[in-house]
Amino acid sequence: MANVLRVTLEVGPNAKRVAAVAPDWPGLERGAKTRADAVDKLQAYLPRYGKVAKLAGMEPEFATITGVEVVEQYPGPGSTDFWGIAFGFSSIDRQEISSEELERELTLLQACWSFFDDVRWRASAEMQKGPRGGGRNRDQIVSHTLRVEQSWAVKVGVDPHQDAAVADDEGVKAYRDAYCTAIRTFHAEGKMARTWPLRFLIRHSAYHTMDHAWEMEDKDLTGAGD
Repeated sequence: MANVLRVTLEVGPNAKRVAAVAPDWPGLERGAKTRADAVDKLQAYLPRYGKVAKLAGMEPEFATITGVEVVEQYPGPGSTDFWGIAFGFSSIDRQEISSEELERELTLLQACWSFFDDVRWRASAEMQKGPRGGGRNRDQIVSHTLRVEQSWAVKVGVDPHQDAAVADDEGVKAYRDAYCTAIRTFHAEGKMARTWPLRFLIRHSAYHTMDHAWEMEDKDLTGAGD
């Protein structure tokens, strides 16, 4: 049904945390301590993710979602219990993906990047202090997000030494273009990203981008003194 959001649940080995993933919408993923709480949290983020769907030109499709359906539950590694993040592969991640489906997922990944860039350009340089991230400021969050993603891009042959400095928007764009091109090439050749399915690589990159974009939004001090 087009108006039902498919959700997979990745459960840590000791069931300390659960990650709820929307496999059809890369970047839409939330974790919590229980299955029900993870699904509820994911649903609570639908309006926030709607901005990504709009950037991707998929707002009408996303707007039809009126409910969720858990379609799969699968075990995750120890990192799932520790972080509440999906580090394992669902059966959907392992499915073959058509060129059309791949382009749809890459379009959503690119929309996540655009959303992230919009947040980093408008957010305050200093972030609200708190336990998450050890009190990092905006540029530290941005640098971390890009650096980690570059380490994953190596899995599809992107040069690890390619410069994507935070202050260089052209460098970031060149890196992202190379990343998408490499994913398309690996797909055409029937290759995985080393041990990672391409679906997982895309959604994990999108999740990491959105998680830190939302972190910056939540910690933004712009207008705090008004």
